[in-house]
Amino acid sequence: MTATTHRSTASPRPAPPGPVRPRPLVTPRWWGDLGGVGAGVSLLIVTALWVAHGGVRELAGGGAGAVSALGRLTGLWASDLLLVQVLLMARIPLVERAFGQDRLARWHRWTGFASFWLMIGHIVLITLGYAGAAHADAFAELWDMIRTYPGMLLATAGTLALVLVVVTSIRAARRRLRYESWHLLHLYAYLGVGLALPHQLWTGTDFIGSPASTAYWWSLYAVSAGAVLTYRLGLPAWRSWRHRLVVSHVTPEGPGLTSVYLTGRRLGELPVRAGQFFQWRFLDGPSWSRSHPYSLSATPNGQLLRITVKDLGDGSARVASLRPGTRALIEGPYGKLTGETYPGGPVVLLACGIGVTPLLSLLGELPYGPGEATLVYRARSAAEVAFRGELDWFATQRGVRVVRLLGPRAARPSWLPGQFAGHGDAEALRGIVPDIARSHVFVCGPDSWTEAARAAARGAGVPAGRLHTELFSW
Repeated sequence: MTATTHRSTASPRPAPPGPVRPRPLVTPRWWGDLGGVGAGVSLLIVTALWVAHGGVRELAGGGAGAVSALGRLTGLWASDLLLVQVLLMARIPLVERAFGQDRLARWHRWTGFASFWLMIGHIVLITLGYAGAAHADAFAELWDMIRTYPGMLLATAGTLALVLVVVTSIRAARRRLRYESWHLLHLYAYLGVGLALPHQLWTGTDFIGSPASTAYWWSLYAVSAGAVLTYRLGLPAWRSWRHRLVVSHVTPEGPGLTSVYLTGRRLGELPVRAGQFFQWRFLDGPSWSRSHPYSLSATPNGQLLRITVKDLGDGSARVASLRPGTRALIEGPYGKLTGETYPGGPVVLLACGIGVTPLLSLLGELPYGPGEATLVYRARSAAEVAFRGELDWFATQRGVRVVRLLGPRAARPSWLPGQFAGHGDAEALRGIVPDIARSHVFVCGPDSWTEAARAAARGAGVPAGRLHTELFSW
């Protein structure tokens, strides 16, 4: 197998500004374990509260009472997981640093589906239990509960909002929606949580049956609401006000590819690392309220920030028309594709398409020596290779080996282009980077390509602790 290895002898553009080395932000490993234990303990607490309020006794008694008791338990689990789901995506810095947003998004989705089906089970079991006790028709009993029980109309509206969120979270449905539409619909989850609260506090025995229950549920709701208000609203507003980011200039990088340079105040105090991303809102018209996740494509240096956007439709197309002086609002930084655990030595960066942007910013920050860094850049054609001047600079000034793999995708799931698909994925990676097994490896690209590249790296002997990825999916 052959690939294009590029070592330039010229520097077509000035060297990028030297990076400001960030303060160490090494995340203790036990943070992740503590978060998982906390979620499990919360389920144990609500189960213990159910037992304390006679749940096991009613279950052992059989009949309609047992069905109702089981319905109460599924409702408690559903409510607890729903609030855990809110906390997972509340953008809490400690949680973000421990797990990374792509992992949190996956857990958020799994937790949401589990909570949803437990909620459906709660509705069905409570209805059947109450109908059995009253010797009534189940549908008539459900309608009677909705009409007459305190807070049930609001809870029904909240349930419908959560159904909408779940349906639009199914992968097939997400593919049919624009990112902006999906994001707006997803906010209905907060509405669903809020509308369920009156029903739980007015009629839920397991919520208000004892001082311990009341204290637990009010505390969990307060922590969840406080996290959202603080980290989804307050902190972004504070950083946007403090740093006053504005567009400095806009530069085309290639077909459908645009870089936006931003200046602001006290950028050296912004706690961002190379490889991370922000949610961006540009105050350039009616679409300002729609945020988009864009990675930094240059190492933050305390003077300028740069993002590079590919025209994929929706809001990304309008980035090319941004004017100097346009204000930008930010949420973040987010993401765990950083060099916080990289101590130096061999490093390999595997990029596909627009996935090269966070890896380009990492090239400016990672403390590798000459000849220790390899960038493998996958693109469909030479015309789609961006940042040629900067890649030349990294090749000549820092000894980065740049390998370009060009061509259409393979017919099989692979990180290789079609012309090289006859080679094994791990074998090809070892051929390109013989010392891959002792390297730190950073991977960024579309989901399917990233998974294939991850599998190739693991097959080539890269330990899991040295394999760093960031996924694009939403």
